[in-house]
Amino acid sequence: MRFRDALAGPGLAGIAEIKRRSPSAGDLRPDADPALLAREFERAGAAALSVLVDERFGGSPQDLVAARSTTSLPILAKGFFRDESELAALLGAAADAVLLLLRDLDDRLAARLIAAAAALGLDTLVEAHSAAELERAVALGADPIGINARDLTSFRIDREAQLDLVAAAPGDRVIVAESGVESRAHAAAAELAGADAVLVGSALMRAADPARKLRELLARPLVKVCGLTREEDVRAAAAAGADLAGFILAAESPRRADRVLPVPATMLSVAVLVGELRDGPADLVQLYARENGHRSRDAVLLRHGEPVAQVVDLPWEQEDSSHLARAARVDGRLVLAGRLAPENVREAIAAVRPWAVDASSQLEVSPGVKDAERIRAFVEAVRS
Repeated sequence: MRFRDALAGPGLAGIAEIKRRSPSAGDLRPDADPALLAREFERAGAAALSVLVDERFGGSPQDLVAARSTTSLPILAKGFFRDESELAALLGAAADAVLLLLRDLDDRLAARLIAAAAALGLDTLVEAHSAAELERAVALGADPIGINARDLTSFRIDREAQLDLVAAAPGDRVIVAESGVESRAHAAAAELAGADAVLVGSALMRAADPARKLRELLARPLVKVCGLTREEDVRAAAAAGADLAGFILAAESPRRADRVLPVPATMLSVAVLVGELRDGPADLVQLYARENGHRSRDAVLLRHGEPVAQVVDLPWEQEDSSHLARAARVDGRLVLAGRLAPENVREAIAAVRPWAVDASSQLEVSPGVKDAERIRAFVEAVRS
């Protein structure tokens, strides 16, 4: 279970895929060197590799051998496999796992290939694209299970449908979100839906520096710019590289927004509510209780009504010298808030190691009006 176990640790694991071309996108990186990329991806923090061995993707089993020559990471052989003899050949080429596409396999053949792979000491990543295929994967005992956002017939990407399937998958299986991950926000959305890992190929192969792109996709903490009220400030936050855009909908806030504004595909929107949960267009909700006419100190981050992180903040309009120490004791995903600024965020990150950092008032020229240079400086401080 070397491949599966590499994905099952805490946090979000990254599977970096090596492929020269795609039937949907054409040439991606025709001169890709699997040995060089494998070494660079391992240094960039990949938990495992995926190597295309099908000629339609410009690949071959020799690419597995080349990748293995420079890395100790588990390697997934990715192709369209239908016969046990193909699996044995891949083991000889240094694969640790093989991809099985339920779209192309009935349950009897899938079960036979899973058993054959296990007998060879190979893990299987069983891929589903629909609710029916996910049910089949679960019934087959598949672990890990891949959920592909790309329809392999139309090549259309549907991230929302993928995230719904990830959220519906059993919690006792390792779940891999495949395709469509091009930003930290995409990776975070998969993580919050319940994915243990993301498999990224095209976004890496198109990048000028694939290893740097991988580091970017997996980088934590995420950056949330909150108290946004203007479209130009949303654009400034996106341009600076922020991942989450926060819109305060509570009536008592001087930074109250009329609504959740549209955000670019590189970001997730967060509706900040006080007192009660209500439906809205945001990707996430940050919910505070109402205490003495104001919000409570801390909040919970919700995805479709389910808690996914804890927000630790300062008391209403007060300081607290124990703030960072208290935050450091939180288990699970932590969103750290409370007067964060370009000048103090590095110290806060070092003390707390949060999943995300949240800044608002310290990035303003006046309540609800952001300073683009302060936003840029804040994001740069977090990423440095």
